[in-house]
Amino acid sequence: MNSTSLKRKFKERKLYFAENNTIRIHRAISWLESANYVNENDDLSFISLWISFNACYAVQMPKDEILSAKENFRVFLKKLVKLDTEKRFYNLLWNQFSGPVRLLINNQYIFRPFWDFQRGEIIDWKKQFDQSVEESMKYLSNRKVVDLLEVVLDRLYTLRNQLVHGGATYKSEVNRAQVIDGKNILNMLVPLIIEIMMDNEFEDWGEIYYPVI
Repeated sequence: MNSTSLKRKFKERKLYFAENNTIRIHRAISWLESANYVNENDDLSFISLWISFNACYAVQMPKDEILSAKENFRVFLKKLVKLDTEKRFYNLLWNQFSGPVRLLINNQYIFRPFWDFQRGEIIDWKKQFDQSVEESMKYLSNRKVVDLLEVVLDRLYTLRNQLVHGGATYKSEVNRAQVIDGKNILNMLVPLIIEIMMDNEFEDWGEIYYPVI
C-alpha cells in the first residue's frame, strides 16, 4: 500500500485504535507522505522513510530498562513477523528485493565496525564483516525473516547515521548505490509495517516516546 491508501484506511479505522496507536500511525503516515513528495531526491526520501520507521518502533521505557536501538529493532521486528500471517516480509525480502538486500549486506561502507576501525576504535573489521555476510547468506537460504530484517536495518541504520549526522555530502556520488537501494527497500518495508500495525489495532506497541502535550 502507498501513503494515500494507508491514509484512507487509517481514517476509516482510527476510531478503533488506542490513543498511542493513533498518534504513532498518524506520524508514520505523515513522514511516508513526505518521502513520496521528495521521491526524486534519494537523500531526503531516505531520511523521511527512516523517520516514518522510527515513528513506528520508538517507545518510551523506564531508564533502567532502556534498550539499544538494535535491541529495540529486534523486539519490534519479532512482533511484526509474528503478526505477518500472510508472509509478506518473506515475499518482499526473498522475491522482490533479494538483489538489493544482497548488495546492502555486501557493502562494507554501511557496516558499522568498518567505521569503528577507521576511527582507531578496533583493530580489525574485515573478520567481523566476513562473518556477518556469511551469517546473512545463511539467513537468506534458511528463510530466517527476523534475523535477515535485523541485518538489513542495522546496515540502513549506519547509512541513516551518515546522512543525519552530516557524515555524507548531499547528493554525493560516493554513496549513491546504498542510498538508492536503502530508499527502495524502506519504500516497500515501511508501508508494510504500518499496514500490519493498523491490522492489529489491539496490539500494545508501547508508549510513544514524545506524546502530544
